[in-house]
Amino acid sequence: MVVEHVFTNARVVTPDAVILGSLALRDGMIAAIDTGPSGLAAAEDLGGDLLIPGLIELHTDNLEKHVAPRPGVWWPGVTAMVAHDAQVAAGGITTVFDALTLGDRYRTEDQGTALDELVAAVRDATRRGLLRVEHRLHLRCEVSFGPVLDLLDPLIDEPDVGLISLMDHTPGSRQFADVDKYKELYRLNHHMTEDEVEEHLQTLHADQRRYSDEHRRAIVARAHDRGQVLASHDDSCLAHVRQAHHERVAIAEFPTTEEAADAAAEHGLKVLMGAPNLLRGASHSGNVSAGTLANRGRLDILSSDYYPASLLMGAFQLSAPPFDLPLPEAIAVVSANPADAVGLTDRGRIAVGRRGDLVRVHAADGLPLVRGVWRAGERVG
Repeated sequence: MVVEHVFTNARVVTPDAVILGSLALRDGMIAAIDTGPSGLAAAEDLGGDLLIPGLIELHTDNLEKHVAPRPGVWWPGVTAMVAHDAQVAAGGITTVFDALTLGDRYRTEDQGTALDELVAAVRDATRRGLLRVEHRLHLRCEVSFGPVLDLLDPLIDEPDVGLISLMDHTPGSRQFADVDKYKELYRLNHHMTEDEVEEHLQTLHADQRRYSDEHRRAIVARAHDRGQVLASHDDSCLAHVRQAHHERVAIAEFPTTEEAADAAAEHGLKVLMGAPNLLRGASHSGNVSAGTLANRGRLDILSSDYYPASLLMGAFQLSAPPFDLPLPEAIAVVSANPADAVGLTDRGRIAVGRRGDLVRVHAADGLPLVRGVWRAGERVG
């Protein structure tokens, strides 16, 4: 057997245990896991650091932040993509689903042109070998947005699309159940007067009545026709979850209440929450905290959402008080569980025959520090 790389003196986090031993890679795959040190002189000594599976991120807005770092600023796509990729890799993420919003009412550019440029940047950077980690697309569909199907249809058949989420941010339900909080947010973020906010609300509610049900049915049908995985965003009540279950949705993204999270678990949906929410101890929108759901056994998947470094930090938070999950279970929330939810059967676990996506982590007073990242056996960070 020709071995490409061997790690020794590592605490290897397998699905069931933490093993002090060695791990061998061959042809980009995990070829062997053994207890005890390796006898190979060329083996890389990890000095007792942890070796965990590469993290899998299903929902990050980080790319959009790099492309539009300030209001009215559109950064060159490939440059933004490379910067985003470097930040993701530094956080130990080896597979990332870049979330693209289909239905942004406040972007000044033409929606279709802006989206085309963003997708082209992802693909151009990938084709040119500029990226460290594997990038896939997560299409976030705002069902109350009039042209959403026109934005979705040119993308949905592309092979790098791996997740489609159903969203409705109309104030009065879901994420923005508190209309007064929504008004305050939009007055501040968009410099709108009270009268402008009221006019905006009337438009949003009219669009919801006109489009939401029809668009949601159409998106669900398109997704199932193509075997795409669906997520439902910001479910807040039993009725929302029952609808998602009827639509064969796989993931409950950021449920806003304990009721919705309980219903999602009971209906077989995987509950995804934000790692920043977990680390901060609260939702920035005033919704249910990820910690509350973790304590209730209702947290299956973490997402870094808007802060890539939070994903690894969130997993380690779950392994510490007051949650005290065994480390393999905590790591699964950012690796095996998201992989399973979107059908990635070749990664997400440290096991023989899985892809060599690995992260070396040094725990410094409870703070996880990334010391090395490998994607398919190749060092990328």
